Amino acid sequence: MSLLLTAIDRVDQISKEDFINNYLKPRKPLVITKATKNWPALQKWTFDYLKEVVGDIKVPLYDSSKADPSKPINASAAEMKFGDYIDLIQREPTDLRIFLFDPIKHAPKLLDDYRSPTDLMGGFLDKYPNMFFGGRGSVTFLHYDIDLAHIFHTHFNGRKHVILFDQKWSERLYCIPFATYALEDYDIENPDFGKFPALDGIEGQETILEHGDTLFMPTGYWHWMKYLDGSFSISLRAWDSSWAIKAKSLYNLTLQRKFDDVMKKNFKKRYMDWKEELAIKRANKALSQGKPF
Repeated sequence: MSLLLTAIDRVDQISKEDFINNYLKPRKPLVITKATKNWPALQKWTFDYLKEVVGDIKVPLYDSSKADPSKPINASAAEMKFGDYIDLIQREPTDLRIFLFDPIKHAPKLLDDYRSPTDLMGGFLDKYPNMFFGGRGSVTFLHYDIDLAHIFHTHFNGRKHVILFDQKWSERLYCIPFATYALEDYDIENPDFGKFPALDGIEGQETILEHGDTLFMPTGYWHWMKYLDGSFSISLRAWDSSWAIKAKSLYNLTLQRKFDDVMKKNFKKRYMDWKEELAIKRANKALSQGKPF
């Protein structure tokens, strides 16, 4: 029993035509190792430099504990000055992560240090893209992004293990209803197939990102990430051209999220228990039917 993981394609550079035809249109992940060769950030964005420009900003921290059913999915576990957090992840392993931090908003000069890959595609969204920081051993739980954007995820100052799954495997991954994350009771790196049989035979892709590597994650891809070193990443997001995906994104961000928040607030653990039971039933049914076809 096992997951069927293959290596994500890697290239140094790629032409726009090859990228669109071989990766964007078929929605296939790719690592581009030299997409950042002209970024000032490649040499400039050290831990010391980031501490210098935004070290006094207080940031929310997230850990590996299972989500509290009475709180929103992105509820933080603690707060700390950014500079103190950087000292922590350089000093020792920790499961504390910074999620969706926007240092560029506080230090606009950082905008000059990176480049959106407009030579490959258009539709980039964020004036101030998000950054993610993690200590050695910290894990980003298995999920897909609620806005369904394409993501160019560039890593700095260490290594990160990434596992991806196509959206077609959602039911078999025990996707939680009315949410974009999976049941948190299994470890996708070392799953217990006896307890979670629907995971057996699932096909995914994996890679180790190193300093300067850029991962292209197509819209809707499930991703799990583990920081092998204290390190950080920046995500640049772009719309898919499909209006159906844009509409689904809007639904996720408005109706689905609002409904889920209201149900959590009113029914708390009872609602979450029901969702987890339904995720398990759906996964077992998909397995018995041989899905995805």
